[in-house]
Amino acid sequence: MAAEASLLSLSSQYPDMKSVLPLGKMQNVAAWAKQYRENQPFPHIGIDDFFDESIIRSLVSDYPGEFDASWDRTFLDAGTYEEQKLGLDRLEAFPPSIQHFVNALNSRVFVEFLERLTGIDGLIPDPHLSGGGLHMIPRGGRLGIHADFNTHKKLRLDRRLNLLLYLNYDWKKEWGGALELWDRDVKVKVKEYLPIANRVVVFTTTDSAYHGHPDPLTSPKGRYRRSIALYYYTNGRPEEERSESHTTIFKMRPNEIRRRKFLDMLKPFLPPIVWQIPRLLRKPKH
Repeated sequence: MAAEASLLSLSSQYPDMKSVLPLGKMQNVAAWAKQYRENQPFPHIGIDDFFDESIIRSLVSDYPGEFDASWDRTFLDAGTYEEQKLGLDRLEAFPPSIQHFVNALNSRVFVEFLERLTGIDGLIPDPHLSGGGLHMIPRGGRLGIHADFNTHKKLRLDRRLNLLLYLNYDWKKEWGGALELWDRDVKVKVKEYLPIANRVVVFTTTDSAYHGHPDPLTSPKGRYRRSIALYYYTNGRPEEERSESHTTIFKMRPNEIRRRKFLDMLKPFLPPIVWQIPRLLRKPKH
C-alpha cells in the first residue's frame, strides 16, 4: 500500500511523463546552451529551481531511508579513501514516484532538450543506470576528485554527459558536500555547486573533466547528501576525446595526503569475509 501511495503522489498528479518536465523553462535552452559552451573549466551548467517544487518535495519524501534494504553499501562498508556512499542503480527497486521521474528524464523529449543544451547529438540514456541512480552520502563521506569511466561495459557506448539533481533542503555551506569542478591538471578548483534541493548540474564527461566533493561531510548525524545521477552515452565520440577504455580516474589535489585506514592497508592480506563484517553486524533501526 505504501508503494501504491508513493506512485499516486506523483504519477496521479502528473499522469504522463511530459507533465513531470518543466516544458516552459526548457524553451530557454538557447540561452542556457551558450552558458554551457562558455562555462569553465569544461562545458557545464548549474540551474536552480528547474523542476516544479511539488515534484521535488515528492521525490524527497519518497527517497529511500538510511536502512532501506535496497541500498548497495559496497562503497560504505569497504571504507575506501576515494568513495564512501550508499548507491542504488536498480530502477525496479526505486520508489514508484522516482521510477516515474527517472523515466521522464530518459524520455525522448528530455533527451532532445539535453542534445540542444550540450551540442552533443545522438544521446542515449542508460537503462542499467551503471554507476548512477540514487546516491546518498553520510557524515564523513566523500568522493575524491576524479574523471569518470569512459565506456559502458555492457552497452559498449561512450559516456558523454552527467546530470545530477540534488535533493537537500536547508543544506548549510559549512557542512561541505559542494560539487567541485577542477582544471585538467587538478591544480585549481574553478567552480563549485552546493548540493541544494532542486539544483541541476549537467556537464560533459571527458578524461579531463575532473570533479567530486573531496572533503568529508560535516553534516549532523542522520543528514545525508542525497542526489539522483543520470548518465548519457553516444555511439562514438570526437576523435580528440578518444582514449583507451578505463575505469574512474582519481587524482590527488595539491598538498592532499591520502589518509589510509589501518585495515585498508591490510586489505590485500585478509580474506573477503573480513570486509563483510560491518555489513553483517549492522542492525536496522525499527
